[in-house]
Amino acid sequence: MKCKLTMSRLAAILAMAAVDACAEDRHRIVISIPDRKLVLLRGDRVVKIYDVAVGKPSTPSPTGEFRIATRVPNPTWYGPGKIVGPGKDNPLGTRWMGLGYRGYGIHGTNAPRSIGKAASHGCIRMKQRDVEELFALVDIGTTVELHGERPQVVAMIFAVAVAVAD
Repeated sequence: MKCKLTMSRLAAILAMAAVDACAEDRHRIVISIPDRKLVLLRGDRVVKIYDVAVGKPSTPSPTGEFRIATRVPNPTWYGPGKIVGPGKDNPLGTRWMGLGYRGYGIHGTNAPRSIGKAASHGCIRMKQRDVEELFALVDIGTTVELHGERPQVVAMIFAVAVAVAD
């Protein structure tokens, strides 16, 4: 009986280690609202840094930890008294990744000059080619961190980028 119990514990430990190993290899998104940057990480390794638009002061982007809850290619936009189907006039662009929080998400845009500014109604806007690339790399369940202050991981990434440029 003691051997059976030890084997069960060993199996549980190995299962937890396997889950931890998989978690280290998963993508994670970190968004710095003040820097207007989205960082895609795989474990602790930077995969890509994107410029984004964030919420304007009157309609700020939410802060906190979320997960991608929906992924919609060629979404339809439902605005107050208006519906815009997929196409060049759609404010969501060609991709939507919903955060499962009151209509907030990461999406493309039909206003590319807004990228790098506080210009949205709270969502995270990306250039079309960038959102299409990100959409292909992440899945439902991917963690998305939205920070109102520069997070330490972004500060470290920027410090390394400046050091490399010097």
